[in-house]
Amino acid sequence: MDMPSNTVRKVFCFSGRVQGVGFRQSTVELAKPYKLGGTVRNLPDGRVELILEGPPDQIDNLALDITQRFAGFISSTIRQTAPVEGLLPPVRVIW
Repeated sequence: MDMPSNTVRKVFCFSGRVQGVGFRQSTVELAKPYKLGGTVRNLPDGRVELILEGPPDQIDNLALDITQRFAGFISSTIRQTAPVEGLLPPVRVIW
C-alpha cells in the first residue's frame, strides 16, 4: 500500500505517572477520530512509548489531546522523528 506523501513517523516517550492510569487505552480511544497508524506500549523503565504514522497535523493534534488528558500525569515528553515504516490504522496497544 502506498503511503500519502505527507506521511511522517513520530516516536513519543512519555515520562511521569503514565503506567497504571489508563494511558494506553485512553490513547487508543483519543486516536479513533484520526487517520493514524501506530502503537502504544509500556516500557520497562516506567515510560510509555507511542509511535504514530500519518499526516503531521493529525499527529500534532493527537499529541495535544493526550497531553491535555494526562496533564497531571506527564512530567516530560521526548519526541523524535523516524523513517516511515507503513503502519496502518488504527492505533493499538502492543505488549
